[in-house]
Amino acid sequence: MLARYLSRSQFKSLKSYSTLSTIQPVKQLTHPDTDVPQSTLDTIKEYEQYTVTAYARPSIIISHGKGSYLYDTNNRKYLDFTAGIAVTALGHSDPEVAKVLYDQANQLVHTSNLYYNPNAGELAKTLVETTKAHGGQWARKLFLSNSGTEANEGALKFARKWGKQFSQDKTEIVCFTNAFHGRSMGSLSATYNPKYQKPFAPLVPGFVTSPFNDVHKALESITDKTCGVIIEPIQGEGGVHPASEDFLGALRRRCDETNALLIFDEIQCGLGRTGKLWGHQHFKKECVPDILTMAKPLANGVPIGAILTSEKVGDLIKIGDHGTTFGGNPLAAAVALNVVNRITNPEFIQSVQEKGEYVKKLLKQIQASHPELIKDVRGKGLLIGVEFTKDPSPIIKMARERGLLIVAAGCNTIRIVPPLTITPDEAFEGVSKLAGAVDQFAHA
Repeated sequence: MLARYLSRSQFKSLKSYSTLSTIQPVKQLTHPDTDVPQSTLDTIKEYEQYTVTAYARPSIIISHGKGSYLYDTNNRKYLDFTAGIAVTALGHSDPEVAKVLYDQANQLVHTSNLYYNPNAGELAKTLVETTKAHGGQWARKLFLSNSGTEANEGALKFARKWGKQFSQDKTEIVCFTNAFHGRSMGSLSATYNPKYQKPFAPLVPGFVTSPFNDVHKALESITDKTCGVIIEPIQGEGGVHPASEDFLGALRRRCDETNALLIFDEIQCGLGRTGKLWGHQHFKKECVPDILTMAKPLANGVPIGAILTSEKVGDLIKIGDHGTTFGGNPLAAAVALNVVNRITNPEFIQSVQEKGEYVKKLLKQIQASHPELIKDVRGKGLLIGVEFTKDPSPIIKMARERGLLIVAAGCNTIRIVPPLTITPDEAFEGVSKLAGAVDQFAHA
């Protein structure tokens, strides 16, 4: 029952999602960036001497978290609408996850893949059988990795091997505009964004980029030289744009016609985030992949990723074709097994749908107050995008200074990706703070 997966208070609070309150924008800056102790600034300056400057970060240091909240070293409390970029689906410092970590660390952390371990095997079985139970009869085998990028790299390798069964020229990978598949060389080659790609050119050859949701162009791009097509059924980093049903259906049929593999990158939109087990389940039953990649929420922040394949792809991969030292280690697999068993419960997933609709209704109140500024509120479940008519980057700081953490996406969009365990009161609090930030932005 749902009560097994949520606290009693959360279970009761689900009824609150049917009651919509009027948003009152939070105007007060409770967490101003100027209110940072010199000791924090000194610590950051010291750390920066020893770390590569790959990130633009505010001058705060996060020390701990609980549920939907994070705290900095100045003991300021932030409502987290980022969930570690859609990772901490069960919130921060989840007690069950902590117990699994403790128990497993006292038993076995690592062996490498020279040997079997029971947690990895049970996790593979659970993900395959759970997918089948949710209608995914295509699912057959699993390869465990350490991250989403690694999962995508493996999927691209599998597609290349698939193509070379038929022709040495069948090596092209078709990808799409505004996609994000990772930053290692193969996954970066499939991530069409000049800002990310240009500094590291030349990229891996053989990648063809086609416009997202353009059926005609996609059919032209996928040819007999195509070994694989990789796509996010609902783009995350690219601005929270769902594929159209006709588009996904056309890709499936064209891959069948050309004997190419269809790869769904569900690293952000999978595992309950959209109110379905998998994001592609919002579309026609025929819109199924040959390979599906996952990561982010799989172990609630413990690094792990996975490649789920159909039988024909799983049987293709032979000893020595791929490998990983850490992937599927007993610690990460034990946590993932706990998380998967909880977030894939049908009633839990249903609650994500209800929460998502509630949050979108709250966000549309902000849109109604600023129709000239907010172009769209869209998404599925708790993967929500608020698209603005101009660059909304300043809103991130304005929200943070009100104690709300949010993250940007492409196409002038703010992403709303809180923990899946968020309560109605927390959702209302967060959108109220966002409303105050939007008001400030509108009058800046």
